[in-house]
Amino acid sequence: MTLGPIARPARGGPLAVERPPRPSALSNALVFGWRAVLKFRHVPEQLFDLVMTPIMFTLLFTFVFGGALAGSPGEYLQFFLPGILVQTVIFNSVYSGVGLCTDLQKGLFDRFRSLPIWSLAPFAGLMVGDLLRHGIAGGIILAIGLLLGYRPEAGLPGVLGAFLLLFAVGFGVGWVFLVIGLLVRTPMTVMTFGFTFIFPLVFASNIMVDPGTMPGWLEAFVRANPVSHVTTALRGLLSGTATAGQVGLALIAPAVLTLLLAPVVLALYRKK
Repeated sequence: MTLGPIARPARGGPLAVERPPRPSALSNALVFGWRAVLKFRHVPEQLFDLVMTPIMFTLLFTFVFGGALAGSPGEYLQFFLPGILVQTVIFNSVYSGVGLCTDLQKGLFDRFRSLPIWSLAPFAGLMVGDLLRHGIAGGIILAIGLLLGYRPEAGLPGVLGAFLLLFAVGFGVGWVFLVIGLLVRTPMTVMTFGFTFIFPLVFASNIMVDPGTMPGWLEAFVRANPVSHVTTALRGLLSGTATAGQVGLALIAPAVLTLLLAPVVLALYRKK
């Protein structure tokens, strides 16, 4: 049997009630992370868009454009599959902002603010949901690629390294959409703003084609695009040719986004 708080006489005053110890920041984050897991379990239909979009991109681009761009679908798949993994993680990061905006509309964050918890714990839960989305979608794309003939030359270590890089990129990009989710009023607007922001970065990159075939001004932009740096590093990790410089260059953008936007998210959250 568990007893409640113990009442003890205070010096020169009425009885004082001992408060239970405040949960740690880690335990707060784990609770909200488990909340993200439960959302997937209770609302499985949210996985439909998460899974079907990358599958359609992979199949359509491989079989429709593969022959024209690389001579055969199999050759193009070796080039394209690492890129579609990057694209999927960036697209899925939009759902961080959508989920945040939805919770704000329902008043859940008003309740969270009234609790004696670590102020960033609700955002830790959103990030856990992101990691689950990235892992599920990435695993499905890789499985389809293997069935179609894709072969990661670096083997299992390369695949693990590639997924760690994807998680780091998704974590960094997610802060952008958390800021948008705190600034706009509806989840649909978050999605509209999010895709308006990321479409030029994703499609004006080396995900789908070699930038050497582009006009000079566009090639310069594509080679400087952080999405291209991530895609190049991911191709290198999966093929076993990645250098420390390539991986470091790919991690600069997510690191900068995290350092700049995490304080902004916390400030906007407290202000709202």
